Amino acid sequence: MWMHQGQEFLEVPEKIIGFVYKITNLQSGREYIGKKLFTSAKRKQVKGKSKRYRVESDWREYYGSNKELANDVVTCGRDAFRRDILRLCTTRGQCSYFEAKLQFEHGVLENPTKFYNDWIMCKIHRKHLKL
Repeated sequence: MWMHQGQEFLEVPEKIIGFVYKITNLQSGREYIGKKLFTSAKRKQVKGKSKRYRVESDWREYYGSNKELANDVVTCGRDAFRRDILRLCTTRGQCSYFEAKLQFEHGVLENPTKFYNDWIMCKIHRKHLKL
């Protein structure tokens, strides 16, 4: 289950497209900071034309993209992890910005014993934020 502001997060508010999250291993204390979109784009061929549409992503069951974290989830079980939504975002740019901002603020690359994160990837422009 995802938690947001101390409560279980079940429904996506209107105009929110993604979130920045922290997953914590309750046994070791290691954390992972990342981002996730609530939907993904799909394509479908209709009468010879490609139509695009959106479907719900796997966000409800998502445990991050880091391989070491994924191995720990399998080894320790999902109950050994806490998943917190740190920030809800209205644009992809906001998701990217706040993910990188929090990763830098927490020093995820400088503390490999505290964080699963092993790289920070971002390319962000001011107009992406639309705050």
